[in-house]
Amino acid sequence: MERRDWEKLSYAEKNRQLFFEQKELLDTFLEHHAITREQYDKSYGDLKMKMGINEDDS
Repeated sequence: MERRDWEKLSYAEKNRQLFFEQKELLDTFLEHHAITREQYDKSYGDLKMKMGINEDDS
């Protein structure tokens, strides 16, 4: 994402974008067997809770 585009986002939009980037990283770790499914599930749940993302939002 370009810096100019990032600056135009609201706090909530930035938070959501960061969430999806972190989820993508977790997905990559799982895909390459760097973490277990259990670690993924826990980290994903923690990420959603800390960033205030509801199941309906993701």
